[in-house]
Amino acid sequence: MVSRVIPVDPFDLVIFGGTGDLAQRKILPALFRRYCAGQWHDGVRILAAARSEHDSDAFRAIVARSLAEYAPEHAGQDDLRSGFLQSLDYVQLDAGADPGWDVLARKLTEDRIRAFYFSVGPSLFGPLAERIRQHGLATPQTRIVVEKPFGHDLDSARALNATLAAYFDENQIYRIDHYLGKETVQNLMAVRFGNMLFEPLWNSQYVDHIQITVAETVGVDGREEYYERAGAMRDMVQNHLMQLLCLIAMEPPAKFDSDAVRDEKLKVIRALDPVQPHHIVRGQYTGGPDGPGYREVVGNPRSTTESYVALRAHVSNWRWAGTPFYLRTGKRLVARSSVINVIFKDAPHSIFGAEAGRHANTLSIRLQPNEGITLKVTIKEPGQGGMRLIDVPLDMSFAEALGPENHQAPDAYDRLVMDVIRGNQTLFMRGDEVEAAWAWTDPIIAGWQARGDVPKPYDSGSTGPGDAELLMKRDGRQWQGIKP
Repeated sequence: MVSRVIPVDPFDLVIFGGTGDLAQRKILPALFRRYCAGQWHDGVRILAAARSEHDSDAFRAIVARSLAEYAPEHAGQDDLRSGFLQSLDYVQLDAGADPGWDVLARKLTEDRIRAFYFSVGPSLFGPLAERIRQHGLATPQTRIVVEKPFGHDLDSARALNATLAAYFDENQIYRIDHYLGKETVQNLMAVRFGNMLFEPLWNSQYVDHIQITVAETVGVDGREEYYERAGAMRDMVQNHLMQLLCLIAMEPPAKFDSDAVRDEKLKVIRALDPVQPHHIVRGQYTGGPDGPGYREVVGNPRSTTESYVALRAHVSNWRWAGTPFYLRTGKRLVARSSVINVIFKDAPHSIFGAEAGRHANTLSIRLQPNEGITLKVTIKEPGQGGMRLIDVPLDMSFAEALGPENHQAPDAYDRLVMDVIRGNQTLFMRGDEVEAAWAWTDPIIAGWQARGDVPKPYDSGSTGPGDAELLMKRDGRQWQGIKP
């Protein structure tokens, strides 16, 4: 089985902040991989725009070093690397000033797809959008790409959306959340809506509860200033975990297109109940053998910013009434793991008696690092001595099922950048979706601040604070283990 590569139409892509970390580590390597795959050919123009003083040759040398580090699988393909580097160009300009924009305008090609990637801080989104319009660079085929964070709260998200909407239509704005570009995240929709096996059971009648876990082993090193302002709730729950919740809980869209899918996701967010204070646990990692604690890293001994969040959410609609969704995410945990566990209810009556114990089917969808699906089923334990039941997994690793040569899980940016060129917004967040997510998140954060809540300390390399276990135990449930 070989994946198909469908070439895209010729395009010009301008990367503002093209010398920055995101462009060099993610965006340009992703473009190079798609070039090597034959998804686009000579004639495409990729222009980096930044304040640094470089000419085009110096910029190509910078990118060549980045490709060697972040796209090493193509290290020996000198002809392809040379062809890709020749498609690059560089323009020196400042988002807040006019010099350089006329040079950029002359380098763009008429009558083709034109994308502008804002690989810069959110404070520059407005000035960039304004100058693109002022200098006549926008066309009907223009798209702009903006990176998270999409605001810091509801008010700032609304202001940002209003600023972008003053210069571009909603169908031209691509709010990129790299989590939605992951192959296994997209597989959530395939599993749900492509298999008749699951859809009749995908409701509160059969599902006891759902757990969504995104665990990281890394700390906040290198992101101290941003993380101290944001915390895990803004950095992870409001966007990444919210998107996973939507894909799990949404109704089947009428068709697989951008607005139909996003309409259903929006309904889920608007159906979320407010979270009660006793249904939330905040944590902050402490120091240990693996490194200093959170407060030492950010240089604030009184920091009340959370590096861990666990909460219980409810979707108040016909399908999910009474079914809790447990979300947790944290830094410096025992393993790096992103997994969704759908725990089904016990059989209504056990014919095997109390000695057989309780057994529930669990569907685990592993997003990273070992992408795959596991369905836990109950069978008889082999051997003599009566009917003893055990749970065993039906385990499918994508790499094993598809073959390692065919399952090359692409980086999320490979998919998302090409979707921008195709004009496909399905995996990008819409403005009203962003605002609805903040409208649910803001009261939670405001409640913490009003009560003066302090995060519970937890050991680095653990599964999080003990209060998170109590959150589940009070409901007669327990977290699934965090496994690499």
